[in-house]
Amino acid sequence: MMNRALTPLHRLVRIALLTPLLAGPVMMATLAAPAAHAALADGVTAPDFTLSGALGGKPITFSLKEELKKGPVVLYFFPSAFTSGCTLEAHAFAEAMPTFQKLGATVVGVTAGNIDRVSEFSKEECRSAFPVLADPGAKVARLYDSQKTQGSFVLSSRTSFVVSPEGRIVLSYTSSDPETHVQKTLEAVQVWRVAQPARKKD
Repeated sequence: MMNRALTPLHRLVRIALLTPLLAGPVMMATLAAPAAHAALADGVTAPDFTLSGALGGKPITFSLKEELKKGPVVLYFFPSAFTSGCTLEAHAFAEAMPTFQKLGATVVGVTAGNIDRVSEFSKEECRSAFPVLADPGAKVARLYDSQKTQGSFVLSSRTSFVVSPEGRIVLSYTSSDPETHVQKTLEAVQVWRVAQPARKKD
């Protein structure tokens, strides 16, 4: 019997039947790929830490546990002092400080890069509005799964957290865009604050 040439319709049918078989290995490989590294998630207990830093150029010691007794803490990790993105982010947080303060929130920046200039950075770019902490070797950043490597250096990734007074992370936000962190953390603090009267009634 002679083989008849496939009509265009037959070709389409064969392609439709073969596509799932061909795509299967690719889809399985995608499903088997490891998940991307992510910072600590919402709802997780924030690791406690104590670090040295500066506020307005003056040395300070910051304890997360002690600061949480006053209210929620906005903890933002940034790669390195005096780089363009980190300077923009510092300016944005400094400008928003009056709003954070009205909500009873503390803001603190943490960096593992350029730690020898933290004091200068806290005064010039943070405008003495909030403290900046030095994290040698990104040890605290590692506790929060917020570290990255750049060549032979380990730095903080650009990740922000809002921690409730109970020590729970209510926002975990990672983005390379430095100017979005203020908006995201401020919104999270506002949502947390609005929920407080309802909690007190329970």
